[in-house]
Amino acid sequence: MSKDIRIKKGLDIKLIGEAEKATENAIISNSYSIRPEDFHSIIPKLVAKEGTRVKAGETLFYNKDNEAMKFVSPVSGEITEVQRGPRRRIDAIKIVADKEQTYVDYGKFDLSSDAEKIKAHLLATGCWSFIKQRPYDVIANANSKPKAIFVSGYASAPLAADLDFTLAGKEAELQAAVTVLSKLTDGSVHVSVGQNSNSPLANLNNTTTHKVSGPHPSGNVGTLINKVSPINKGETVWTVNAQDLVIIGELLLTGKFNAERIVALAGSSVKKPRYFKTKIGSEIATMVYDNGVERDSNDRIISGNVLTGKQVGPDGFLDYYSNVISVIPEGDDYELFGWNKPIFNKISTSRALTFSWLNPKKKYDLNTNTNGEHRAFVTTGTYEEVFPLDIYPMQILKACMYKDLDEMEALGMYEVAPEDFALTEFVCVSKQPHQKIIREGLDLMLKEIG
Repeated sequence: MSKDIRIKKGLDIKLIGEAEKATENAIISNSYSIRPEDFHSIIPKLVAKEGTRVKAGETLFYNKDNEAMKFVSPVSGEITEVQRGPRRRIDAIKIVADKEQTYVDYGKFDLSSDAEKIKAHLLATGCWSFIKQRPYDVIANANSKPKAIFVSGYASAPLAADLDFTLAGKEAELQAAVTVLSKLTDGSVHVSVGQNSNSPLANLNNTTTHKVSGPHPSGNVGTLINKVSPINKGETVWTVNAQDLVIIGELLLTGKFNAERIVALAGSSVKKPRYFKTKIGSEIATMVYDNGVERDSNDRIISGNVLTGKQVGPDGFLDYYSNVISVIPEGDDYELFGWNKPIFNKISTSRALTFSWLNPKKKYDLNTNTNGEHRAFVTTGTYEEVFPLDIYPMQILKACMYKDLDEMEALGMYEVAPEDFALTEFVCVSKQPHQKIIREGLDLMLKEIG
């Protein structure tokens, strides 16, 4: 069964440097890094110490609040360093990979098993880390039962990886994953695909398919949730990234935790943007610096898309959930009288001396410059133009800032995640960090309400 969802409010940011549909094997990374900060709200308890040899799929640490929830190594090799921060917080676990990879064999899983066996298997094998929940946008509570599970198979963010391309040929793994996930909820597994796409996700059993269209954020899972089954107080939904379904499915079918991922290298600073086959936690350098990006160039490398990704250094690592690396010019230069002259080379929702609305299909070479400094949070009405959820964006942001839990609840805080406010942050004339504000608001609710 297919249901159409059309989004009218939003903004497509078309950038130069989209990845060509050609996949290469990335240079094999010497070392890999897993950062517990990628798993928001998890307090890690280390199992594997420095000098320990691990197999791919072997436990590195577990969740202090739920010892059954394991987090595993993406590769086999030796743990050479456990980086720690203030109060001995674990910042990163570095693994030097073996030339010949060995895997923990968890055995082929019986897809007809009941929900409790499925949960126990996913927790023990490290695959539970791919299942997130709303409210709070954190790793799902295994003791809860969601009213529905959502998967976005359509990426509308600027320079995002084409999921139709990266998932091609993975139908068996996708089907295995959604088969077991469908047993963890009394509702449906809702999957979104592009209106005219040929997605491997479109014809799966045990799912409800939604064809989505319209400007970004039509591809966000938060938009799908809002249009299909909004979250009320006391309700929970789970979300899974489309490419993570492949890792879950392969583990169920083969018993091996294969952290392989197809990553798009994109951006105007990349001479040959294309796709690479690599693994979670690999070195960024294995993909970036063989593609025309100089190590000492004035570019910003982002693990993720340009709206929601994390900035990483030249010696950085691919984070746990990203399937795109974006490289764009650093915006640390300033234009003389830039505020007082016609603008033809930038995107704006305003028509005050800006002309991007005249050519909506034009692609731009944008940098990281915010084109203004932090200033008073004023009401302009621009947020509502790019925010398709049935929520008041300005009001919920201000409720988070003055920490009014009752108002945050009433305005729909249970339903949102930081990525839902990436566009409002992009168009904000006050230059406020919307995603940071929402993340801090969600953390406060999680602490006070749970």
